Amino acid sequence: DVDCEKDILKAVILEDGERIKGDSFVDTTGSSGPMGNCSKYGNGCAMCVLRCPSFGGRVSVTGRCGVNDMIGERVNGDFGAFSGSMKLLKESLSEDIQKELNDKGFAVIPLPKELRNEKKLDIKVCQQYALHEFAENIILLDTGHAKLMTPFFDLEKLRSVPGFETACIVDPYSGGKGNSIRYMAVSPRDNYMRAEGMKNLFVGGEKSGFYVGHTEAICTGSLAGHNAVRYLTNKGYLQLPSSLSIGDFISYSNEEMHKKEGAKMRFTFAGSIYFNRMKELGLYTIDKDEIEKRVKDVDLLGVYNNKLI
Repeated sequence: DVDCEKDILKAVILEDGERIKGDSFVDTTGSSGPMGNCSKYGNGCAMCVLRCPSFGGRVSVTGRCGVNDMIGERVNGDFGAFSGSMKLLKESLSEDIQKELNDKGFAVIPLPKELRNEKKLDIKVCQQYALHEFAENIILLDTGHAKLMTPFFDLEKLRSVPGFETACIVDPYSGGKGNSIRYMAVSPRDNYMRAEGMKNLFVGGEKSGFYVGHTEAICTGSLAGHNAVRYLTNKGYLQLPSSLSIGDFISYSNEEMHKKEGAKMRFTFAGSIYFNRMKELGLYTIDKDEIEKRVKDVDLLGVYNNKLI
């Protein structure tokens, strides 16, 4: 729970009653779980990395403060979205597949027609991967484990594919039937990453938008933390300009997710809607000198390295 007076959050109250007091807060509780949501909008608890049965379900700090959290939708209008991948124990796959993963970092194995399921593309978070190739093939990425790019896969059917006869799912544990459900509690916020209606509560990561990926979590979380400190200094907040990819990403996604079909949109630097926008605006580049120049031009080089207090 929280101790909140109007638009000021004074403390977060833990399950055991401990009060965490603070002058400003950043809510990065995400948007997955708890178990009830995965049962109602998914295929039940898949024992994902959140481990709700062990540690309890996610609680929205913004929601407890009275902020009306937003819920994402799928193409068909259902609430939430399935996490888009699962992990296999790499050593449980055939030696040929292991070698391909070790040598190339990925492997593409054609699926028999009877095992293809195009409908899975509409229910997953990662819309940049909602391509026919991801329904027609088993696509693996080497992340230490073998990351299988689909929300879930019936283990018996998976083991019928050559090379997967002894495949073992390691995350989520019940990845044969489902995955975590996300986008169940996204906070409205401004471009300072401050939660709507609050003065000292900021949000980052999936809590702050219909975002996909760790890069997006780093970008939004860094700004949220920075402005949480700025709140204490009375120096004014930082809004990143739209001439920078991160600034445009934060402001554009914030505007779009409040539109009529905004709850169905997904934003990431890795592809889909926002990657196309980056290219159209000329923001996409891998030239590090050009990127540094853009940051220098708006006098923000090393802005997060400056001590504010």
